[in-house]
Amino acid sequence: MNNEINTTTKKYIVTKIIAAIEGLLLFIIFILFYLTRDIETYRVIYVPKGSTNYTIKVLQKSGEDINLFDKIFIRMFGYPQAGWIDLKETKMTKLDFLFRLTNSKAALVKVTIIPGETNYFIYKQIERKLKLPGFKCNIDEGFIKPDTYFLPIGMQKQRACEYLYNKSLRWHKEISEKFLGVWNYKVYKQKLIIASIIQKEAANVKEMPFISAVIYNRLKKRMKLQMDGALNYGKYSHIKITSSRLRNDKSKYNTYRYYGLPPEPICVVSKEAIKAAFFPAKVKYLYFVKCGKKHLFSVSYSQHLKKIKKCNFK
Repeated sequence: MNNEINTTTKKYIVTKIIAAIEGLLLFIIFILFYLTRDIETYRVIYVPKGSTNYTIKVLQKSGEDINLFDKIFIRMFGYPQAGWIDLKETKMTKLDFLFRLTNSKAALVKVTIIPGETNYFIYKQIERKLKLPGFKCNIDEGFIKPDTYFLPIGMQKQRACEYLYNKSLRWHKEISEKFLGVWNYKVYKQKLIIASIIQKEAANVKEMPFISAVIYNRLKKRMKLQMDGALNYGKYSHIKITSSRLRNDKSKYNTYRYYGLPPEPICVVSKEAIKAAFFPAKVKYLYFVKCGKKHLFSVSYSQHLKKIKKCNFK
């Protein structure tokens, strides 16, 4: 009887061992299948600062094939470097993806966007530095935030445009809510147009509220703005305005030909220029002329002519 019990017990133990081995083998097969399956990803991805769980959630939202189960393997390989990283390829195995996620580093290029520049030249700079032929974004003129950006080589056009737009949007919303009280792009855009003219015309930050006052005063009196800087739009950003250009440019940016503001901002603007557009100086100036490194402002045309003459004699 005891022999029969011992035999039964042994069979039970052996069965359990075999079942455990089979379970382990199935788990190993599952892991191997899971890690060796092919996935597609962006070549350049953004890894946020934060915990592994937070990183996984953010990457999931951006469309990456990753989940909390992958946390195990990420911890085995290390920890992802925060920021934009270059995975070098877009098609790889899951194992490759997780390894590169934790070990890849970005080859960054510096892109400096200064106030007064136009999208035309901004895109040319990004095209050259990121090696993206024909680079162009569907972003309004004057909307890109002037700043120094560090972008990784290999970053896809769509991702670069999204990054520029989202960073600029946050910046403009913050300014709008501070100066306007709300985010109303239609109203805010009118201020951007004025700010862009101020940016092109002002010799320094101190002059910006006075240039702004001239613009508002002329609009109020239904005078043509007659601002040379308005013609430095697009590819003409760095071209000197001549009398020939004033006569022949038939675009709505020619404020010598048409009344009112141009249809779009002319260039990227600084926060100081936007502030001046919201808060012009309380003066009655209608004219200004460049004299050395500054402008001389006048209330009347006769006064304006005297200041031109005075400046020419210096």
